[in-house]
Amino acid sequence: MAEASLCAPPTSRSGANPQLSSDTDWREVARLVLTSREMDRLEEEELVPARQVLYQFSARGHDLAQVLLGLKLRDGDAACGYYRSRPLLLALGVPLADALGSGMGRAGGYSGGRDIGVVFNYPNPGGAHALPMSGGVGAQYTPAAGWAQAIRYKAEVLREQDRGNIALVLGGDASCATGGFWSALTIATTQKLPLLFYVEDNGYGISVPSTYQTPGQDLAANLAAFKDLAIFNGDGTEPVEASRLIDAAVAHVRSGRGPALLRLTVPRLEGHSYQDTQTYKSEQVIAAEWARDPLPKLKAHVAARQIGDEAWAALSQEVAWEVARAREEAEARPVLPVEKVADDVFFSGTHAAVGGRAGLGLDGTYEEPRPEGQRINMVTAIRRVLEQELEANPKMCVFGEDVGPKGGVHAVTLGLQERFGHERVFDTSLNEEGIVGRAVGMAIAGLLPVPEIQFRKYAEPATEQINDCGTMRWRTANRFAAPMVLRVPGGFFKCGDPWHSQTNEVQFVHNPGWKVAVPSNAEDAVGLLRMALRGHDPVLFFEHRAMLDDSWARRPWPGDAYVLPFGRGRKTRQGDRITIVTWGAMVPRCEAAAEGLSADVIDLRTLMPWDRDMVLESVRRTRRCLIVHEDLRTGGFGAEIAAVVADEAFLDLDAPVARVTMPDIPSPHHPSLLEAAVPSVARIRAEIDRLVGF
Repeated sequence: MAEASLCAPPTSRSGANPQLSSDTDWREVARLVLTSREMDRLEEEELVPARQVLYQFSARGHDLAQVLLGLKLRDGDAACGYYRSRPLLLALGVPLADALGSGMGRAGGYSGGRDIGVVFNYPNPGGAHALPMSGGVGAQYTPAAGWAQAIRYKAEVLREQDRGNIALVLGGDASCATGGFWSALTIATTQKLPLLFYVEDNGYGISVPSTYQTPGQDLAANLAAFKDLAIFNGDGTEPVEASRLIDAAVAHVRSGRGPALLRLTVPRLEGHSYQDTQTYKSEQVIAAEWARDPLPKLKAHVAARQIGDEAWAALSQEVAWEVARAREEAEARPVLPVEKVADDVFFSGTHAAVGGRAGLGLDGTYEEPRPEGQRINMVTAIRRVLEQELEANPKMCVFGEDVGPKGGVHAVTLGLQERFGHERVFDTSLNEEGIVGRAVGMAIAGLLPVPEIQFRKYAEPATEQINDCGTMRWRTANRFAAPMVLRVPGGFFKCGDPWHSQTNEVQFVHNPGWKVAVPSNAEDAVGLLRMALRGHDPVLFFEHRAMLDDSWARRPWPGDAYVLPFGRGRKTRQGDRITIVTWGAMVPRCEAAAEGLSADVIDLRTLMPWDRDMVLESVRRTRRCLIVHEDLRTGGFGAEIAAVVADEAFLDLDAPVARVTMPDIPSPHHPSLLEAAVPSVARIRAEIDRLVGF
């Protein structure tokens, strides 16, 4: 089994003194480890059997090293952990009633009962923040890289004092097989960021031994050839060794010499979770793991520091009383009122405790366009807004694949790096999870990231980070938020293909917490982009490839302070025979199809939120509704519009609600095949005539 290789000898490539002394407060270490043990005992023996706690993850065996590490963090640092990281939280000072009450799903605490209790977050003014963790394994790594990059950004761009702050990310050895880990490792090493990776190697990913996760079962040894990565490798159950390695690793990262990886072997003394009986482990393996329990080793170590058996017993009793009082406080908390369960999905007037507030305000802006100059295309319009906001807001940065010297594959960012520098407009490694996850960490740190995904299809690897970003405000009860503007070009162009021409906007609408903009022309792109950059929520800004340089989409510049509120559609034509609802590249086709007919053509402009009132008012007047979109028919956003119309305006209809869409196929490549698949003017007109004549 994996046990034989768990205690690799400590190694270091950092140049740190291997005899580094520690100023550790061992009594505090003992108090916190005993607190963690008592909380685990209380949950396992009382709260879980009573079904007061539904999900429980013991930290036994992991606790000593986490406490030692947590006590080394300070104001300006941040840690991003996972479901077994409660000892670290205790070291940061999280109230015990919050830690217990969150597991009970009570009001207050980490989420107000919205999320699993072990999925923690901890705003910690004056200390290190515990960033909102994700329930997904490996999702913690790239946001931590983003926080680390924000530390450097604040020092180099905002000229804030460099206080040697660091970002810390924790994960088990199995999490190091995920794309998030490797993406963050690439970001941190190539950029030499102040990021400490702490890998708690217990030899298992639930039941799967590390032989399936890591060749040779020693990640630190495997990474020995990684350039600009200091390696610290040892036993997390030995107090002196663990303390020495932790001190050295933290000192290395604080020194500004780049990232470090700290691998400490630890035993997982209980199952993966309470329900896990560990039948996949032999009795010999379990006995060997308990023989490595760090608690007796800690007790022996502190006995040499005037904390003998009597003092240890007194400390244990003190801890038991504190946990019991915390339990009473937690049990006295109510469950969140059900009418509040939908609160905090979007910003509603109260800022999160941590994150956001980086966008400029709306003072001096206006909502009616003030056209000036010649008509410009969408590329120029978007670039000009980015340029203006970068000039006015030093907290804003733009990044993604090829956005630097190349100016983006669609030329939208052309010249921005030359003007604003590599620190503010920069290329990234080819990893979309890393692009969006990094943006999450930077946004939590108080910056305004504007990441770009090169094509819509390429957003798929970032799906987990996109989802986690959108739900952050809700699942942390407005304690954290990560506003950003995620620019995503997509849709057909002169030809199509399954890889570059996808739209699938509805997937983003299905991610709670995201606003979704789908401008069809340069004027709307200006207003929506500036509003997104001045707002307080994450925004998916969809740039349709066919409209970026389309002559129909060209408009005069609408003014340097023009903003367009989300959820406000526009009637591009007005009439009384039929309502046509559309967006993006389908708007000019719908206008052409409605030529010579009295019709309302509504360009929604945003899908989250969408202008229900405008659509319903029009349908009640015209008594007919046609929805046209480029996305696939089944499950497309048109189905949502049709459902709302049928539900709220059914008695006003004189004809069935109809849709013209792509068939349920990928976008075909050859132009003739593409034109047959995408809604054409002729197909749209035929459906208009059918409905009008119904």
